Amino acid sequence: MILVSNSQIKLITSLQHKKYRNKLELFVAEGPKVINELITAKLQLHSLYSTLDGLFKNESVQIISEKELSKISSLKNANNSLAVFKIPNKKTYVENGITVVLDSIQDPGNLGTIIRLCDWFDVKNIICSLNTVDCFNPKVIQATMGSIVRVNIMYTVIEEFLAKSKFPVYVGAMDGSNIYKENLPDKAIIVVGNEANGVSTKIMNLANNKIAIPQFGVNQRTESLNVATATAILLSEFKRITVS
Repeated sequence: MILVSNSQIKLITSLQHKKYRNKLELFVAEGPKVINELITAKLQLHSLYSTLDGLFKNESVQIISEKELSKISSLKNANNSLAVFKIPNKKTYVENGITVVLDSIQDPGNLGTIIRLCDWFDVKNIICSLNTVDCFNPKVIQATMGSIVRVNIMYTVIEEFLAKSKFPVYVGAMDGSNIYKENLPDKAIIVVGNEANGVSTKIMNLANNKIAIPQFGVNQRTESLNVATATAILLSEFKRITVS
């Protein structure tokens, strides 16, 4: 086993912050499943650390102790492996099928889960507002479970993007029409908003349609659904028409 040098610790821990990820064009992934997904996707590997030997074939691995791993991990309970990858080049957006637009999503877990949902429902593109949490945040990477390599994620001014799109825009809203009664298209843009405030008014004004997930039961005291949960339901309904 080896010791992780101070310079390595400084580099890896700095990548918990967006400004250093952007400056160095590097990000951190933890856990063998996520790391192997990224390696399989041919992302450029910068460095790889593990407390166990034999987890990664044909890769140069620095075997370290659990104590050393805890120095560089951002997790409360460090997994057995950590890797640093080069941030891949941005892809060009190709308008096709369903596109998910995120207006000011702040929670890394929510973004990671939405990325994973889009991978599950074969949604190729996610468009994020400029103030949405960074998709290369370590907690986002962890929550995607590797799905980040199969979904194209772009950050832009949403108003400009929506103004140029040829597809109908559907915005998730509490006062929208019942999604279960809507005749949904197979090509559309779905907009979901901030955890606390929902979709902003200026984005709402650009929508062709407002849709809602109805609440059931007599005692309707729940204020709202988690944004990732709502996204799952919306995607399920839009995708259902392609198999019906």
